[in-house]
Amino acid sequence: MTSKQVLQQEIHGPIVHLIIHRPESLNALNRDVLAALEQHLVALAQLAQSDPASLRVIVVRGAGERAFVAGADISMMNELSQGEISQYVGLGQRVMRLVEALPVPVIAQVQGFALGGGMELALACDLIVASERAKFGQPEVNLGIVPGFGGTQRLVHRCGLSVAKRLCLTGDHIGADEALRLGVVDYVVPGDELEARVQRLAETIVGRGPLAVRDAKMLIQRAVEVELLSGLCREADAFSSLFRSSDRKEGFAAFLEKRSPDFTGE
Repeated sequence: MTSKQVLQQEIHGPIVHLIIHRPESLNALNRDVLAALEQHLVALAQLAQSDPASLRVIVVRGAGERAFVAGADISMMNELSQGEISQYVGLGQRVMRLVEALPVPVIAQVQGFALGGGMELALACDLIVASERAKFGQPEVNLGIVPGFGGTQRLVHRCGLSVAKRLCLTGDHIGADEALRLGVVDYVVPGDELEARVQRLAETIVGRGPLAVRDAKMLIQRAVEVELLSGLCREADAFSSLFRSSDRKEGFAAFLEKRSPDFTGE
């Protein structure tokens, strides 16, 4: 499947939808998806600068009802060399940074699973609207690795240390209502109302002063920028280091073989 096929773009006036389209893999983030996201986000950033009236809000969602994004593509990752995994993590981090740096708000429309890289993508967005059946989590420790696309850093900034530690140390999943209580998401609605709620939110933002919205996003983001960038570098280094470990190999093998891992701490 080509990069163009795994990501679709829909234009609804000044609201653009980016749809990750790998429903057979629960929209898992492989290299094609990330490359397509990078390409589209760069183009949208340029459009927002050159013709601001044509782009006011971006909505990111996954195809199908089962998942926003179920995570990174573990089968693909298991075949990558150490050099390739570093490139993959770098690409994922660039995509998340592009989302944050866009001069227009980005809304994550979350149905079903938002796990691992999927949760990290949602966290990079400005607002998260979830269906009541959505599930969130950073399960990387189950594989013997850590989040690599910014999860350890953005969870702290969004929800605080305790929530970040709970999710990243246990690998547990949480439901939408608990995610709302913890501050992970901004709105929770019934599944059949999700699309309409996101549309209303996007239209509300479109109705506000465009220059004020742009500057508000920029100022809020810059409040955490220096600390975030430093933390992202440390996270990428830790991810690459852990990818060389025996525990990572065992974690991936156990996942693919559908069994419990036997970690040795090596």
